[in-house]
Amino acid sequence: MPADARISIIGAGPGGLTCARILQQHGIAVTVYDRDAEVNSRNQGGSLDLHKEDGQLALREAGLLEEFFALARLESQEMRRMDPAGRVLAHHLPDEGETASPEIDRGQLRDLLLGSLAPGTVQWGRTLESVSGPADGPRTLTFADGTAVEADLVIGADGASSRVRTAVSPATPRYTGVSFLEAWFDDMESAHPELSELVGKGSAHVADGERGLFAQRNSGSHMRVYIMQRVPADWITTNGLRPEDTEGIRTHLLSEYAAWSPQTLRMITDNDGPYVDRPLYALPVPHTWEHSPSVTLLGDAAHLMPPLGVGVNLAMLDASELALALAHSSTIDDAVHSYEKSMLPRSADIARMLEGGAEHLLSMPDPDEIPRFGPPQP
Repeated sequence: MPADARISIIGAGPGGLTCARILQQHGIAVTVYDRDAEVNSRNQGGSLDLHKEDGQLALREAGLLEEFFALARLESQEMRRMDPAGRVLAHHLPDEGETASPEIDRGQLRDLLLGSLAPGTVQWGRTLESVSGPADGPRTLTFADGTAVEADLVIGADGASSRVRTAVSPATPRYTGVSFLEAWFDDMESAHPELSELVGKGSAHVADGERGLFAQRNSGSHMRVYIMQRVPADWITTNGLRPEDTEGIRTHLLSEYAAWSPQTLRMITDNDGPYVDRPLYALPVPHTWEHSPSVTLLGDAAHLMPPLGVGVNLAMLDASELALALAHSSTIDDAVHSYEKSMLPRSADIARMLEGGAEHLLSMPDPDEIPRFGPPQP
């Protein structure tokens, strides 16, 4: 029975933590293992928009929706689409009180979920090496520090490079042909007032059919810009550059974006600090696996897709449905069957819709279209 089972979640991202929170809400014990050395060992990435129909729904099940809205930025639902000259082609301004998809920093969301868990739920510095044991369990989790634990159910919430996935599926993510380069901007109002005016309070998308930029305001007067190109995954080294060569990369980008206006080029030239290379990968569509009563997947581990605003929302919806299935089923096997029966076809349908969507970020579609976008997970 789920209440008596040893449940292990691998990955303390939004999906894994949401699942753990809802399980604990229903009196089910769970342990989360994460490779980070401690909670603040790395930057958690950019801003996320949580939608009413999935991310917010999961937070309601977790009993955290009110706390989410205390942190969320409703004004960040503003969205601009511009041409390379900086002319605004489309502009969405949220209505007063609109709550369809407010933004929250990934770090703030993680802290909210972590703070809701029982002390000791998350074990830090536990990098999973392998999952072994029979399909009907128990499974043995072996970690890089040489330790091992047994689990009756292993939940893979460990993202694009999931180690848990290998226990049920041979699939590996494939490069989409589009790469992001992340740039950070600090003190927007005082240090970058022109860019603050250009982007507004939310996000701005610029594309010319071959390349693009996506600027996204974060909390605390910060901004992240994702420089989007159709290039080989190793484009930095093939151009004789190194990831830490900020000036060399900037010079190369200015050549590639030479036809763009000086106004929009500020999103390439005026960043604070180095660039971060983020090539985009996606799992084959559809991605399914043979049912196992002792292992299942959620979020990017199950259905890695291009970053078009659905990733974290689907991960949290997966987490909520899996946790509720465990809370309301008589056995672990029944719960996993119930969860996968709805999750797999849903994710396959969405993945088909978004297949090739990374290319869409570079295109110049109908100016009236305001795209959803989500930053790649760090």
